[in-house]
Amino acid sequence: MDILIYGTINSITLALYALGFAMVYGVSRLPNFAHGALYVLSGFIAWIFLNSLGVNYFFSILAAILITGVIGALIYQFVLIRVRGMEISEIMASYAIGLAILEGLRWGGFKGMTYTLPAFISGSTEIAGVPVDYQRLVVVVVGAAVVALLWIFTHYTRIGLALRGMAQDERAALMLGIDSDLMAVTAMGFGSMLAALAAILLLPLGNIVVESGYNILILAIAVCIVGGLGSWMGAVLAAFLIGFAQILTVVYLGSHFQMVVALLAIILTLIIKPSGLFGRQKELEERV
Repeated sequence: MDILIYGTINSITLALYALGFAMVYGVSRLPNFAHGALYVLSGFIAWIFLNSLGVNYFFSILAAILITGVIGALIYQFVLIRVRGMEISEIMASYAIGLAILEGLRWGGFKGMTYTLPAFISGSTEIAGVPVDYQRLVVVVVGAAVVALLWIFTHYTRIGLALRGMAQDERAALMLGIDSDLMAVTAMGFGSMLAALAAILLLPLGNIVVESGYNILILAIAVCIVGGLGSWMGAVLAAFLIGFAQILTVVYLGSHFQMVVALLAIILTLIIKPSGLFGRQKELEERV
């Protein structure tokens, strides 16, 4: 039961990490390598509003999510739009921005293990004899709700349908009058807000540290590659595959092998099925 319960929690955690990255890439075909930095930045923004400015926790969370969304949109509007379509430049530009954010936070004194966010609900309970923190239960409930609401948003709203249209066929969407850059900015904003939401839910389980931004980026990329770049539901399924594999690895090998599982998942997927489980990209052709 502990493998089942904590495997589910870990899987939904990975899905929360990856949904923002998957949305941005799915709509604009832009790999946002600043994703992990935005995750960490939103945690520090919430901490500043809560502890330095004395703002109510709920409004601190709301401010962190909205500000991170605006920052993500501005990153695209003023930097990434200029290199869109140039794959290597997109990666280099977004990674450089993420690196600047993380090292800027470190330079500004945000380092060490002293920065924490309070849990939404303190305490723990037992499920089938397995102790589980209430905060982790909140992560599961909110994570499942986010996936469901994202599906509803992309299927039954005007903006969501426009985003789906761009993700499926950009040229056809352009012919129908959908503004490509506007949708890319919107996706970047929403993707950054999803990263911030994941941070707000998960950072109370530990400390806010700059270094975690790099780990979050690797995990998000692993989930998206296994699920198929551009497939949001593929990312959710991949999160469960990698999530349970990590928990089994922790049980039988040790916790320090968790990141190895993610890296192996990337390597094996690229070797066996480069387009991922549900990817729409053309698989690598045989080379002679």
